Amino acid sequence: MKRGSLLLLSAAFVASGHPMGNSSVSHYARLEATLHGVELQYALDLAELPAADLFASWKLDRNSPRSALEAKAQEQAQAWLNQLRITADGKPIHPKLGNVELVIADGAGNLPVLRIHARAHLDTAGGALEYADPNFPDYPGWKEIVILAGEGAALQSASQTSQDVSKGLTQYPSDPSVTPPQALRAEFKWSVEQRGDVLSRLLHEREITPWMILVGIAAAFVLGAAHALTPGHGKTIVAAYLVGSRGTLKHAIFLGGMVTFTHTISVFALGLATLFLFHYVMPEKIVQVLGAISGLSIVAIGAWMVTKRLKAVRHQYQHEHHLKHHHHHHDHDHHHHHDHDHHHGPGGHTHMPDEISWAGLTALGASGGLVPCESALVLLLGAIALRRVGLGLVLLISFSAGLALVLMAIGTIVLFARNLLPDRKRSSSNPFFRWLPVASSALVVILGLIMTGISLGWIHPKWMIG
Repeated sequence: MKRGSLLLLSAAFVASGHPMGNSSVSHYARLEATLHGVELQYALDLAELPAADLFASWKLDRNSPRSALEAKAQEQAQAWLNQLRITADGKPIHPKLGNVELVIADGAGNLPVLRIHARAHLDTAGGALEYADPNFPDYPGWKEIVILAGEGAALQSASQTSQDVSKGLTQYPSDPSVTPPQALRAEFKWSVEQRGDVLSRLLHEREITPWMILVGIAAAFVLGAAHALTPGHGKTIVAAYLVGSRGTLKHAIFLGGMVTFTHTISVFALGLATLFLFHYVMPEKIVQVLGAISGLSIVAIGAWMVTKRLKAVRHQYQHEHHLKHHHHHHDHDHHHHHDHDHHHGPGGHTHMPDEISWAGLTALGASGGLVPCESALVLLLGAIALRRVGLGLVLLISFSAGLALVLMAIGTIVLFARNLLPDRKRSSSNPFFRWLPVASSALVVILGLIMTGISLGWIHPKWMIG
């Protein structure tokens, strides 16, 4: 009688358990090629028995503190990612772990099932990528790999499709006739889509007429202007600096020009490094180092700006306090000129307490433009490869001119918008306008920290700083 009850209990356990079986481990990988690399979503769904083993290895259970469970899930996700075998053009590549999601649900026999979903970044820029998952090789389950191209990327070939059947192991098909996939290996070839296709075709022409050169220069200018509106290029930093300083039109033009000049010089430097030093140093590493230097430089400049503008605000408060306690009477022939907080900019008055600094403008512009422009780099390398260096340099200069024009226009718009603020009599006593320059300086510091985090791989956003 007891044996029969045990068999019934076992049958009920199996019938109500995980849809892939109580001893299953289901695998899911989503590889999305993008303009900035490959984004990997990796998930393992452990049924009742392997989940129990994992909890035991953690020395925790489902009722343990959530913080402890999430910490273990983070460590476990990193360990599983380290086991993946991923190569880009034959060279090993290691996923950089992002956020991790832990889901614990009810399984059969009062046992939990567990799913860990990790997001990671693969730092690669096109080519052939191979993927293999050796985790839990002997366990049955749903084993699915999804491959797709995101914004700015194109697939040449792929061993799997973009069809996501299980939605990241959250929706198993209820149809019993659907055979669970068993994919633990994948490979695909991809490339970054180039915005300068018109220019590339021009460089490949056998005979180039003067008219074609003029069209190419115009196209490069337009592409550079459009490229300046994409994420990056220090637009936010330029605006944050100018909104809190006593800048004029010439300062906005200088700052935009400095960003573009540094941007262009960095393209030349990286192009030469790619041609002559690619056996020793990968271009991606150079860009990473330059990005970190750029970000830290902007942090230092922002911190200097914060200190300087705080002193100006404190001086203004002390000046007002002095006036309140010392009432002086002046005749009509005696005037005080307060040039430290009254300046004529383009279109009207500005009442910012910070004097513009050419050294600060130069340092900020150079830091903001230090990271090379990918599109311009591809254009330059293509021209060198086709032995049309002169034409490539002309197109690059035109591209940079379009980039500079947009950055200068943004700076000018910021200055005119800033001069729409209330006049001095109404704004000088308003804390918002008094602390606006300090806030804009703090924003520069924050943006510099974000840029540093992105360059070092600590932050993997879907967007880049403007």
